[in-house]
Amino acid sequence: MYGKLHGACLYGIDGVIIEVEVDLANGIPQTSIIGLPDSAIREAIERVRAAIKNCGFTYPIQRVTINLAPADLRKEGSAFDLAIALGILMTSGQIQLPSTGRMMMIGELSLDGALKPVHGVLSMVDKAKREGFTSVLLPYENAAEACLIRDIDIYAIKHLKDLCPPNESAVSGDSYRQQPAIVTSLSHHKAAASPELSSSDGTSIFEDYEDVIGQLHVKRALTIAAAGMHNILLIGPPGTGKTMLVRRLPSILPSLSEQESLEVTKIFSAAGKLKEANSSLLRTRPFRAPHHTISAGGLIGGGTIPKPGEVSLAHRGILFLDELPEFSRNVLEVLRQPLEERAVTISRARAVFSFPAHFMLAASMNPCPCGYLGSDHPKQRCTCSPSRIAGYRAKISGPLLDRIDLQVDVPQPKEWSHQDKPLSSAEMKQQVLAAQAVQAERYKGLPLIWNSELTGSLLRRYTSLTPEAAKLLSHTFEALGLSMRSHDRILKLARTIADLAGVSQITMEHLAEAIQYRQLDRRTSDLIG
Repeated sequence: MYGKLHGACLYGIDGVIIEVEVDLANGIPQTSIIGLPDSAIREAIERVRAAIKNCGFTYPIQRVTINLAPADLRKEGSAFDLAIALGILMTSGQIQLPSTGRMMMIGELSLDGALKPVHGVLSMVDKAKREGFTSVLLPYENAAEACLIRDIDIYAIKHLKDLCPPNESAVSGDSYRQQPAIVTSLSHHKAAASPELSSSDGTSIFEDYEDVIGQLHVKRALTIAAAGMHNILLIGPPGTGKTMLVRRLPSILPSLSEQESLEVTKIFSAAGKLKEANSSLLRTRPFRAPHHTISAGGLIGGGTIPKPGEVSLAHRGILFLDELPEFSRNVLEVLRQPLEERAVTISRARAVFSFPAHFMLAASMNPCPCGYLGSDHPKQRCTCSPSRIAGYRAKISGPLLDRIDLQVDVPQPKEWSHQDKPLSSAEMKQQVLAAQAVQAERYKGLPLIWNSELTGSLLRRYTSLTPEAAKLLSHTFEALGLSMRSHDRILKLARTIADLAGVSQITMEHLAEAIQYRQLDRRTSDLIG
């Protein structure tokens, strides 16, 4: 006797359809699962056996072989429990599944037959839809998340008994049921509203820049960073508001688009970080702020079968590294690839995994170990030697600094009283949205959204300079000894500044402002002096 159903598992953050084949044969009673299962899948034998018996069905006293195909792909997780249980019941003639359409089954079983939710349902259901499946059977707690994928039928159950109540004509003992129970009692779920209508902007959860007194030049830099999704580093003494300023950055970012929302929600689903009974796509851009003790694996992802790290959880949003030099140098160096390629590639013996990591890096640091270099306060003088300052800054490599577009000084505010109304998040966001609209029109039909993504021929095409601006850039390149990467990033930054000004060509004023944000491109001796 042979039967085949379909389940799914995660491979990175993507869903993979797996064929669950069940074969019953005469011989010594035993159950084997083959097809590169992990320990959680091998333990499914005992969960399924107990669930089948506790729900009033009969577990076959035969040789049971379960194959998970393709056999050369390593599988993990407990999402195959339901498909394995139904495969055994169907093959042994105890239930009869509907013959119309293609159905995928996902779910973990408890010993009494209750279904428990699993991670990564959004990616699995999305894959099922693209592979031509017409319906998905899964735990009730995962129904709201699964319904975010439209044009596919979602059936949700809380217990194995909800599928097919045990047949009253069954013979007691270990013999099979005389008549198969026909699965007809499924509860059909569909999203009540489209994801666009059921999601909210979410920016109200963030505090407002109106609370920040002064620091207008820093707010200007943050507006530029948000308008073009440029990386930014704030440098200043303790207590100047660096962390406070960055933590308000999400309040001026535009909401996620439909495609971006799906990408971000799939990552959080795969990482098991979606709230229970989530009924909408994530609309607010992620803001991740890991502690400086994080490992390289925690930052970019890792494990035997890699899981997404903080850089992927910050996809389409912000990764905030507070007190940047306190992070391990090895941890910081792994950021170089995702900052350049917008993705993380992790190689293992059997496979190569790729995770999206298109994020804005926001960081803060003190100018020296004691924190008071450059302070003009009579009681807060820097006590660090030039060698200590050089060693402190050496924790951040030149190649990493090259990838940070704006390096902004944050001095101690001179005036703490409310003389003028501070610039609010609403006013800053209005400027950001206007610049975003310009970029959306300019890059229509191209595989990029933001100025920070410009490379190669596209960079040359869309960063037209006036003769005076071109001369200034050439002089600056030679005087500061800039790398070609810094050169290109100055052009991208100037492009965003021009977009905020509403002009098509980059002038000398736009370029000069972009250059003055490159604080750490000067020599360390110049900075110390």
